[in-house]
Amino acid sequence: MQGLKRPESCLMRFGIDIAQKNMPWNEVVSRVKFAEDLGFDCAWGFDHLASSPGDGAGETFEGMTTLAALSGVTHSIRLGLLVTGVTYRHPSVFAAQAMTVDHASGGRLNLALGAAWNEGEHKALGIPFPPAPQRFDLLADTVEIINRLFSGEEVSYDGVTASLRQARLTPGPVQRPRPPIWIGGTGPRRTLPLTAWFADGWHAYGTPRTLEPYTRRLDELAEAAGRNPAEIVRASTLSVEGDMDDVCRNASEWRESGWDYLVCSWPHEGRQALDKFAERVLR
Repeated sequence: MQGLKRPESCLMRFGIDIAQKNMPWNEVVSRVKFAEDLGFDCAWGFDHLASSPGDGAGETFEGMTTLAALSGVTHSIRLGLLVTGVTYRHPSVFAAQAMTVDHASGGRLNLALGAAWNEGEHKALGIPFPPAPQRFDLLADTVEIINRLFSGEEVSYDGVTASLRQARLTPGPVQRPRPPIWIGGTGPRRTLPLTAWFADGWHAYGTPRTLEPYTRRLDELAEAAGRNPAEIVRASTLSVEGDMDDVCRNASEWRESGWDYLVCSWPHEGRQALDKFAERVLR
């Protein structure tokens, strides 16, 4: 899978969370171009349609159209949303949007999926927000529908929350067999099994020590599904604020613990801190 599959001995890669909350469009573009120039692997945005209650009327841009627009002003950096809430779009519409971004970017899309969480935003905008079990059913159906539609063949599918009837999307994706799918979270009953079966990347918050049991469990589930656990890229988040020696030690701890990928939070110090990080780690 382009952009994710890696040999056992690969070097750690780093993405950047552009933290576009309450941010004008020109700054969104500027941050992504800056990250590309520094050598980050992927620019990650969020998937929200409106500011959270209490934030005021801040500028918020829809996620998938944001990625499509960014694909036209960048050249090498990968693009994704961490994570895409499956409640915001019908799975077939989402698959068609993803296909478009994959082509517009020349094969630089990462698809990170989650069951969504912001109930207040859904209610404010009139978007249904079902209970957690139904949202995880929708997540499972979305992953299945994406896989089937990205085959380019005519497919039918009877899902729990969404179905297909002689459906087909063309053209096929630039990335084969499809853009890499990331799944976020550590839920033992739904999230980790779904990750083990389908995901190319897994993102979780914590520390190497607190996430160790979930890593072991993911390995067990992947082996039970007939997959090599090493095919699933393990990703977490890294703060690049404060003393850069400490930041580098933290990154080394993640790497030595077997993690492959860290998404760097946009620092309060801004671009100066990222310049220092890039000089020490990316170059």
